[in-house]
Amino acid sequence: MEHRPTSLAQAFQQYWQLPDVQQRPALTDGARTISYADLARDTDTVAANLLRYDARPGDAVAIVMTRSLDAVIVLLASIRAGLCPCVFEPKLPAEEVSARLIETSARLVVHDIDNLPLVSELAIPDAARPIQFASLTEASHCQRVDVPMTSAALLLFTSGSTGRPKVVQLTQAALLNNALGVLAQSALSGDDRLLHVMPIYHTNGVNNQLFAPLLAGATVVFSPRFRAEDMPELMKRYKPTIITGVPTMYSRMLAQQFDAEALAALRMARCGSAPITEALHREVEAKLGCPLVISYGLSEATCTSTLNPPAARRMGSVGKVLPGQTVKLQLGDSTMTDVPGIEGEICIAGPNLMTGYLGAADATARTVTDGWLHTGDLGRFDTDGYLYVTGRIKDVIIRGGENLSPLLIESVIVAENDIAACCVVGRADHDLGEVPVAFVVPKDRALVDAERVKEAVKKRLSRIYVPHDVVFVDALPETAVGKVDRKVLAAQLSAGEYKSMV
Repeated sequence: MEHRPTSLAQAFQQYWQLPDVQQRPALTDGARTISYADLARDTDTVAANLLRYDARPGDAVAIVMTRSLDAVIVLLASIRAGLCPCVFEPKLPAEEVSARLIETSARLVVHDIDNLPLVSELAIPDAARPIQFASLTEASHCQRVDVPMTSAALLLFTSGSTGRPKVVQLTQAALLNNALGVLAQSALSGDDRLLHVMPIYHTNGVNNQLFAPLLAGATVVFSPRFRAEDMPELMKRYKPTIITGVPTMYSRMLAQQFDAEALAALRMARCGSAPITEALHREVEAKLGCPLVISYGLSEATCTSTLNPPAARRMGSVGKVLPGQTVKLQLGDSTMTDVPGIEGEICIAGPNLMTGYLGAADATARTVTDGWLHTGDLGRFDTDGYLYVTGRIKDVIIRGGENLSPLLIESVIVAENDIAACCVVGRADHDLGEVPVAFVVPKDRALVDAERVKEAVKKRLSRIYVPHDVVFVDALPETAVGKVDRKVLAAQLSAGEYKSMV
């Protein structure tokens, strides 16, 4: 590169123009393939046309488009232009989309033909300008834009599991820091083909599955959203070297049949966004024949802060800290440590941190203090610097003054051969304050009963960890990105919806 870039826009500009990179395939959806030279040209054209609307550095660009390569082009072009894209979740009602346009202070609203009916129903603020994507593809050249590293470069909506979704704002420097760290830790290269099946309104779908591989010369195979039954054919057709998902995605893939040829090129499967049990981890590795590499991170810290090295993954760990970031544990007396074996709240620092939640200064101040992002997760390091997530502060069940980790109880229950999945939540109790209740998805209901579940926990842990009740369900509720929605179960339990089932 000409010099070390300080923004993601600069990095794209420099890397995509390298002679040995330009003719490599950057993106494909099976019907259309875009080389790195094409990508540079197409994003340059769209960036130039976006800037014709008098947009200023950091202005928000709402992307209201069907999942497509065109949507990816708008996302990348916005970043190259120094603007701040926000990919809107598809199929939201018009009222919610209108509210999000206000929350993001969107200056431009880019949409495709598929979403024209939706856009016609929106209450678009006077300051926002709707633009049909096709008009952005007219020939035009973008003069080189000097994009400051501090410019707002991406907006992400949180999952909203504790209330209305908040809007995370990330800078050009934050996006670049994450991409370079992931690139280094996962050894991404031009030989990689990444099968992309995750949403691009989620941090993993953009930061780790677009930005990072597109700085490595890799090919991103942009496929339809994940469906387990589609994976065997996709794997056979594209023979990826990397796939990425969340635990529920991999769990659903276990029932599918994969040809050995389809898996032959796979060097790693990445997994994050939610905890995974050791039992599921081992099943997935046996199924795919490659390491399942677990990572950890939050949207508020861009995406990934720790990642297992593919050649040295450790079962149960979320990996080692990425270059360019600092991860430590805050103890009860507020001191920070990374001393092995000591449990504390996982805190993250570095240029990857968000500038804040838009319009929520109080929430930002509670989350980031003195340059440290407080994750709310509990963890410990081992002697080699691998991090282990041991629970979540807000999820901890306090039974008679004893702190119980739901994650620990869940790991014991799913280790039983006839259990597919489990989620443990707390229920208010007059005597003990709070008690654990286990929601269990059995593989065969006839082979599992509540007593067997309770006995397994009692044998592996101790009496205080034993669930007071066991509820058998067909499936666990999930968020839009496939995480088990613990809050929904807790709320339903509190409302007495499962009273007759325990």
